[in-house]
Amino acid sequence: MILDLPFALPFPASLALPLLPFAGILKRDLLGFAFPQAAPRQHLEAAVDWLVRAHDRGEDGGVSYGYSLRGGWRPPYRETSGYIAETFFDLARDLGTPDYRERAIRICRWLCRVQNPDGSISNPAFDPTRGIVFDTGQVLHGLVRGFEETGDEEILKGAERAGDWLTAIADRDRRWTRNTHNRIPHVYNTRTAWALARLHKLRPTADREAVTRANLDWALSQKRGGYYDQNAFEVGVPPFTHTIAYAIRGLLESGLVLEDQRYRDAAEDSARVVIERLRPNGFLPGEIDVDGTARATYCCLTGNCQMAIIWARLHLLGGDPVFRRAAVDALRYVMSWQDIATRNQDVRGAIKGSQPVWGAYSRFTFPNWPTKFFVDAMLLSVEWLT
Repeated sequence: MILDLPFALPFPASLALPLLPFAGILKRDLLGFAFPQAAPRQHLEAAVDWLVRAHDRGEDGGVSYGYSLRGGWRPPYRETSGYIAETFFDLARDLGTPDYRERAIRICRWLCRVQNPDGSISNPAFDPTRGIVFDTGQVLHGLVRGFEETGDEEILKGAERAGDWLTAIADRDRRWTRNTHNRIPHVYNTRTAWALARLHKLRPTADREAVTRANLDWALSQKRGGYYDQNAFEVGVPPFTHTIAYAIRGLLESGLVLEDQRYRDAAEDSARVVIERLRPNGFLPGEIDVDGTARATYCCLTGNCQMAIIWARLHLLGGDPVFRRAAVDALRYVMSWQDIATRNQDVRGAIKGSQPVWGAYSRFTFPNWPTKFFVDAMLLSVEWLT
């Protein structure tokens, strides 16, 4: 078997610390040895503890990008810190732990500090001044929730500035065709439209609704069966289940916020189609083409967690047991590759980007967002797993 491993490059000194745990993970994945599953709440608690450590490893309130073979703990990541704030608010509500609420508020205030003067959010790894539509949308999610939870006017100002930029950057057709990843439009920006819809519901304006609907309607125009054209990071490649789930969730939740059944119906149709690719053991291929063909032999664990959220939400909305079963199966597969027993706190409870660890999505990395989505999914589904 030939593996696309990053070992051809010289190892910098910064790799010395993460090399040992990743060597063990690589060996286990090569042998296909899954972990024994514990009580579901133990898996949830271990994931929450790791997310707390990722926050502690960030700077000034942001959440670390995650733990990687390439240098260990990475700097804080603005985009995902935005929606991780929501997870901490949910944990505070569901578990009654004030520390989680305090963490969420710290994240929101940090996001306001790193926001560009025009209201956008940049990724310093690419360009510290150029705003990105998707990143701004995900931060907007956190700021809207932050204001809803606290009534803090400064957080609301940050949210409105982000929303104003998202409307201003739209093209003549009100679509996001610039300031996007690789400078191409993406269907998965339905998740950004959902954030703008939330802001519109809070502080309505005609422009916010128009831009929201224009991007959602364009997404519907790209629907081919249950999947979508132009839904990958690059042109001409199959999308990860990560972006497939982004697109579906954005449509579902936007439909609920806007009370528009078209978006809900499209999301439910797509969610049912994806179930056709879910194996009995919960494995979902990490890449699925627009025609529904699996294009990967690895699992994007991130996408598994996100689809579990969608399936759980649809079950709770309509009661269809097919969705509940799919959510449970997808989460059980993720749990089987979550190490909650290791003494290494850098990886204990975290969810890898891919299974096996060398899979194409976030290879050799524990990004913060798979664990965030796992926590979200478990908060919805943990009672079904017992």
